[in-house]
Amino acid sequence: MTAARRVLVAGATGSIGRAVVDAVLRRGHHAVALVRPDGADSRRGLPEACEVHPVDPERWDAEVRDVVSRASCTAVISCIASRTGAPDDAWAVDHRANLDLLRATEEAGVEHFVLLSAICVQKPRLEFQHAKLAFEDALRASSVPWSIVRATAFFKSISGQVDRVKAGKPFLIFGDGRLNACKPIADEDLADFLVDCIERPEMRGRVLPIGGPGPALTPRDQGEILFDVVGREPRFRSVPPVLLDLVVAVLALVGRVVPRVRAKAELARIGRYYATESMLVWDDVGRRFDADATPEYGTRTLADYYRRLVRGELRDERGDHAIL
Repeated sequence: MTAARRVLVAGATGSIGRAVVDAVLRRGHHAVALVRPDGADSRRGLPEACEVHPVDPERWDAEVRDVVSRASCTAVISCIASRTGAPDDAWAVDHRANLDLLRATEEAGVEHFVLLSAICVQKPRLEFQHAKLAFEDALRASSVPWSIVRATAFFKSISGQVDRVKAGKPFLIFGDGRLNACKPIADEDLADFLVDCIERPEMRGRVLPIGGPGPALTPRDQGEILFDVVGREPRFRSVPPVLLDLVVAVLALVGRVVPRVRAKAELARIGRYYATESMLVWDDVGRRFDADATPEYGTRTLADYYRRLVRGELRDERGDHAIL
């Protein structure tokens, strides 16, 4: 039986962070959550069994150091991620906020730091990917034992067309809908994998790509699953990827003279990336994405998630993570 640990969860109020808190408690550990202050609900909906510490984003570095030094945690699981992926946000959150947390864990002598990263950093073309990689490098160079989890697509990030299909509209795809693929994973399954990292010594000092139960799904596959769930005949509408290239080019050109448009250009690049690049393990030798080499974990399927959305058992929590 695994000894109980005190686990600090950063990014605890995001959908994945909340799932991690639940998994930590369910597995018999003590959860300590970092949250943004909220006068109306300081617990931010987290379980009563979770120890909650509000941290002011404006005083993040100092307050995180104080909490980590007092909490006596043996492990940290960081689910911190920028909400938009815009350059300033990415470097402030994915890199600097995580770096402040890492320094606090080093000073406190924390035994293990588990980072939730993203599988898309294998082919970095975007600022948020470079920010994530910069922190991964800092973590590997630190004195704290570490695990880096590079997750594939989340269910919520590919669920934006449920209401559209329910309303009888076609499912939008780029090109033929087979330009990319992923093995999407449920928040709950990903949370269990992250907690596995603190319980299983063989997962330390490793970069761990992970997806949900296969097979790999293209956007067309995702659409067919959704049509089956709502009981409609599949209907697709194709959007030429070249239109995304045009949007990126126009915004980049305007951004040269209008600074506030630069961030929009980067968001357009992010959309273009996710529309055409697979979220699978990249085979650098074969120069291709390899579904067979992408590890699978968990039992929850995208079809199950769609059914729960259609029945109204879940609410759409995509926010800025929406792809479509």
